[in-house]
Amino acid sequence: MPRNLYIAIEGPIGVGKTTLARLIKDEFDAELLLEVFEENPFLSDFYADRERYAFQTQIFFLLSRYRQQHKVIQQTLKQSSLISDYTFAKDRLFARLNLGDDELTMYERVHAIMAEKISTPDLVVYLQADTDTLMERIAVRDRSYERGMSRNYLDSVRLAYERFFTRYTEAPVLAMDTNNLNVVRHPEDLAQALGAIRSALTEGIYQQPLPQVEPVVGAKIEEEVSLAEARRRLGDFQRWHLVLDQEKGLLADLYFNFICLTEEIGDLGAQLKDVWAAQETLYDKVGNRQEAQDRALQERLPDLREELADCLAYLLKLANYTGVDLEQAYLVKMGMHK
Repeated sequence: MPRNLYIAIEGPIGVGKTTLARLIKDEFDAELLLEVFEENPFLSDFYADRERYAFQTQIFFLLSRYRQQHKVIQQTLKQSSLISDYTFAKDRLFARLNLGDDELTMYERVHAIMAEKISTPDLVVYLQADTDTLMERIAVRDRSYERGMSRNYLDSVRLAYERFFTRYTEAPVLAMDTNNLNVVRHPEDLAQALGAIRSALTEGIYQQPLPQVEPVVGAKIEEEVSLAEARRRLGDFQRWHLVLDQEKGLLADLYFNFICLTEEIGDLGAQLKDVWAAQETLYDKVGNRQEAQDRALQERLPDLREELADCLAYLLKLANYTGVDLEQAYLVKMGMHK
């Protein structure tokens, strides 16, 4: 008999988690576990005065989410699959966004104890949308306690989710861009979402294919793979970069490319220095260091992406020119492979 599945749908406020959960539950013959927001007596006050009501709101949510998920998930999975519109882990994301230093320390201790008793999903479906789209969706559903929510706060939440899921390793994650996806009005969009979820559950979680480049005569690629269909692992990037460099006739000079790498690292350092300075300025205004850092990073995100991509490109070049399998070297270094 197939094992019952636990699928959690996550994403920022207004992205459509509950809607998607309701629409797909019958497809998986699953029970539904929905987060209850309305029972939090501090929520309306929190949106009106975050600093004053943040701790009460967060602790109430933590206890409520624990009470709802503890044992319920395990008991449900004995009988059927389960789809939830939130994860217990997300509570910590909001705490880091809203709480100050002492309050956050106290919260972290309580959360760590509770988290040990909460089941981990088989798959997390991470719904993404830009801030303007989120604002539009929140306005349409018109919940009374969300009317006082500021755009800056919502943007901070969206960015916090992005940062959270770049580091999240507790369960497989399927990221889904919903900016142009309407699963309620368009059946083909719902079918697309369902197909992606089923594929993720049966085949594993992979990113989109690499860009395609024409093979270069004489290029040494370790495996017979189609670069257009390769799954995005580090080794695939390294092989693709080798073909790209040969196609463009780029100089395979170790010293020259090392100098280029150090220059790009310097540029990255300059960007991070600007982020740090902006963060300190914002901290004096907002009083929350995590929010200050998130906002400072958001303002400089395009430049940071570019500099990090440049650094990665030169690392891949140096790995190719020295004959080092970078993915294998990393796994060995981290003790994950011998």
